[in-house]
Amino acid sequence: MRLGLALGYWGRGPDPGHVALAQEAERLGYDSVWTAEAWGSDAFTPLTWIAAQTSRIKLGTAVVQMAARSPVTTAMHALTLDHLSGGRMMLGLGLSGPQVVEGWYGRPFPKSPLTATREYVDVIRQVLRREGPVALDGRFHSHPYRGEDGSGLGKPLKPITHPLRADLPVLLGAEGPKNIAQTARIADGWLPLYWSPMRSDVYEASLAGAREGFLVAPMARAKVCDDVTEGLLPVKAMLGFYIGGMGHSARNFHADLMARMGFEAEARRIQELFLAGRREEAVLAVPDAFADEISLVGPRERIAERLELWREGPVTDLLVLAPDPHTLRVLAELNG
Repeated sequence: MRLGLALGYWGRGPDPGHVALAQEAERLGYDSVWTAEAWGSDAFTPLTWIAAQTSRIKLGTAVVQMAARSPVTTAMHALTLDHLSGGRMMLGLGLSGPQVVEGWYGRPFPKSPLTATREYVDVIRQVLRREGPVALDGRFHSHPYRGEDGSGLGKPLKPITHPLRADLPVLLGAEGPKNIAQTARIADGWLPLYWSPMRSDVYEASLAGAREGFLVAPMARAKVCDDVTEGLLPVKAMLGFYIGGMGHSARNFHADLMARMGFEAEARRIQELFLAGRREEAVLAVPDAFADEISLVGPRERIAERLELWREGPVTDLLVLAPDPHTLRVLAELNG
């Protein structure tokens, strides 16, 4: 199992320690570093900044929002950074949910998310292969554009720039069983938002179609500390926000996932509290047991024991949300 460093997206402003943390991860032998985006900072710019100040570590997006860019624009970003970094780019994509897609990006949430995702990946693959002009008569993506509001003058094109790698890895963030199953068929890897090594059977059927070499790369917050309860507070804060506020009360993929993992009543209670404006109570309502399962928190010996559980399952890459070099170093030592 390889280790990666997950930096996430910025909060109020850029984190001045991210470059140094990425450099330390590279020095410690981490395989990859990952940036993200929601409705603030973008994923590609910080990753390019990190690429310029590192030399070996792979560079991933976990995730780039599909609604933010057309698939050819995303492919252009990926092939450009792949060239500039000497072939270190890994493209992680995510569809997000209706609240973000329509509320922030001003785009309609697709009525068939699986079809929209499949078409998006198809276009990116065509750009990267550069075997001919990009051509797709899709339900959500058409190249060239053939909508009634267009000019009808669109010309099929292939990229001017020759991509460095036709097989640049494409990973998908997916939560629903059908979405995960499609990811196993069309992508090079999967980026689970929550992963419990104690409940890997939740995903077993969906991953049955994955081919050899398929990447399973979940994120997990890690913190070496003496007080487990205190160490779990940032995990619970994240869960409270995602499960309570990152989606509509009638359609929240994160809450649905928590429910499928055996915490349905707790997920609905977190939503209820968060949407009522009782955010602190929503965070406290997150069960310690669930937060603990999906993270690596506590003294070194405890983390060592729990890390073995992660290694026993299908996880190929553990993307660590670790705020300090000490935790990064301990995990590197424990992972061998």
